[in-house]
Amino acid sequence: MKRIGVIILTMCLLTGFAFAGGQTESGTSQLIYAHMNAPGSNTGLQAVHFEELVKEKTNGSVIINVYPSSQLGTLQEMAEMVSNGSVAFHHNTMAGIGSLYADYAALDTPFLYKDVDHLMRVTDVDSPIMKKLNEGLIAERNVRNLYNFYFGTRQLTANKAVRTPDDLRGMKIRAIPFPIYMAAVDGMGAIATPIDFSELPTALATGAADGQENPANTIYANKFQDVQSHMMLTGHIMGAECVVVNETVWQSFTAEQQKQIKEAAAETALWATKITQEGEAENVQLLKDAGMTVISEAEGLDLEAFRSRVNAYVNEKFSDQYGEIYDIIKTID
Repeated sequence: MKRIGVIILTMCLLTGFAFAGGQTESGTSQLIYAHMNAPGSNTGLQAVHFEELVKEKTNGSVIINVYPSSQLGTLQEMAEMVSNGSVAFHHNTMAGIGSLYADYAALDTPFLYKDVDHLMRVTDVDSPIMKKLNEGLIAERNVRNLYNFYFGTRQLTANKAVRTPDDLRGMKIRAIPFPIYMAAVDGMGAIATPIDFSELPTALATGAADGQENPANTIYANKFQDVQSHMMLTGHIMGAECVVVNETVWQSFTAEQQKQIKEAAAETALWATKITQEGEAENVQLLKDAGMTVISEAEGLDLEAFRSRVNAYVNEKFSDQYGEIYDIIKTID
């Protein structure tokens, strides 16, 4: 865990602040929500939106305190902290939650969904596949998937124009350090370089990575346009972010509190999905205005070459492991 995370958690202990669950003398639950994103990003804003709705709907009996920007650790560390009870809430990519329960990673497979509506139907917590995955996550890791929202569609950035997979030969592209993301970058023709998100700005600035891939909002909110000159609209992974809660904490709530928190979760999921969808074109334009060169199919991006190459690579690596999940997803219209 990062030193700052240790300091914060130590301070919480000294002041009597509960990590994953517990009550103050007034009976108010005090809970930590830890995540990696910048506070001003859509993903960071939704955490605060959820915090505010929970406080409102529970009449202040449940108070959530959000720690953004990887203050409490890396992606994998924060996921583990929810499992062991160090924090109550956390959001991560589906593949990130796959570090706790492997089958979740299948939901971040490249070029898997028809469109955003299809993605959100598949990843609705009440869909058949999500119910099945959630049961496994609770049973094996004491973690519950509370809600999911549209995170965005991942695009590639670099300091040169990339139009075909061959243009990526020899380039180190940062990948989230989980297998499905590594495979996506390798499949595109680059050298997948595992770097935690908290270390990504430095890696891009120093040349430890030649490029990276993220949704446009994440790229803009984290000012990657300051260290990357080109964005390629590869759209290779359409992703939903997964919000989880420690199961012991969840069971500590009254039935009424659970109902109120579920309402807050459902409303936040819709709100976050809406602002992300509405802002995608705007964020691409903001990146252009900031000086990035944006390359789409109209500018010569060979999207079909990327799609066919990535699909072949990923299918070879993961079809045996995730084939059953892929078959279920195909049945969801």
